[in-house]
Amino acid sequence: MEFLFWILLIIIFYSYLGYGLALYTWYSFQNKNNNHPEEDPIDWESLPEITLFIAAYNEYEYLEEKILNSLDLDYPQEKLTILFVTDGSDDGSYEYLRKDERVHVIHEPERKGKINAMNRGMQSVRTPYVVFTDCNTYLGRNSLLTIAHLFEDKEVGCVSGEKRIFGKKTDTASGSGEGIYWQYESAVKHWEASLHTTIGAAGELFAIRTELFEEVEPDTILDDFIISMRIAMKGYKIAYHPNAYAIEAASLNVKEEMKRKVRIASGSIQSILRLKALLNPFEYPLLSWQYVSHKVLRWTLTPVSIALLIPLNAYLMLSGPENKLYWTLGLAQAFFYLLAAVGWFLQGKQTKTKLIFVPYYFCFMNYAQLVGIFRYLKGKQSVNWEKAGRSKPLQTH
Repeated sequence: MEFLFWILLIIIFYSYLGYGLALYTWYSFQNKNNNHPEEDPIDWESLPEITLFIAAYNEYEYLEEKILNSLDLDYPQEKLTILFVTDGSDDGSYEYLRKDERVHVIHEPERKGKINAMNRGMQSVRTPYVVFTDCNTYLGRNSLLTIAHLFEDKEVGCVSGEKRIFGKKTDTASGSGEGIYWQYESAVKHWEASLHTTIGAAGELFAIRTELFEEVEPDTILDDFIISMRIAMKGYKIAYHPNAYAIEAASLNVKEEMKRKVRIASGSIQSILRLKALLNPFEYPLLSWQYVSHKVLRWTLTPVSIALLIPLNAYLMLSGPENKLYWTLGLAQAFFYLLAAVGWFLQGKQTKTKLIFVPYYFCFMNYAQLVGIFRYLKGKQSVNWEKAGRSKPLQTH
């Protein structure tokens, strides 16, 4: 029992903190003596043509702001193609976009899911690079310039943008937890890129070399992750830079965030099965270690370990009252879950003390992972997104 307890504790610590600490140690060592010279001036004439690809299902309320944001990016407009794919939309999106000469739009009435729209839309892309972004996210002004610069490295096949949550001075559990989580995730991605390659990309903003795109299975749930990791499996790097970022409003509440997290959890199991070759460290030594450390453990063993650690700790406490170490760890666990309960009680309240929601969001996130695993195994997860409500549309001007 003691052996199992420590194995579970190590898995939890390593997947959330140990891996990050290892990456940070490497990053600090690598950059200790770097002087970070200034980048060369931009050669506007040599910038490549880029397609900004937006799969938008019933996103009418965001279209005007998305177009304005896209045109306001610091990139030559004559080298930028803005492409919307509105398959299945019945809210007037297609009718609105086809009247706008600044954008291109592809549409068919039947809704078949985002990945089908991406597979179909990619047949129309003629530029060497394509940047995928969501309609309800807004890009940082220098995002495309940063992406183009990263692609100057021939070993880079994909660029993962940074996801940022619209920050407010006071926020609820969903906004606070999601924002803090993505701050840490962004740091891990930055450290990963300095070592070898970032693991995966988020659909809010990622870019690929068009020639590397391969049609993805029509029932794929995490299209962004599958596309980016298959490019990495070909020997290319997934680059990352915080100057290429997308801003998104937080989920409206925990209920809406749960829908999103459970879907991602279902997609994570599907992704592991479809990328099973990546679990072979002999074929992908460094990439496999990064993939298992950053994603596979969090998606599989870690949530199970968290659930099992509580009764195991209780058993070890009761079986030997003299074992002060297990009592200390048990009380620490109890205090952590007490904080989580406080976060649950205050989940709908606005507060400046956002760290109070971290224990709650951690528990919520791992619970959603377990729910998502069972949903996928039961075959109940649809490929079509059930849109999560967002706290507010963002304004770009």
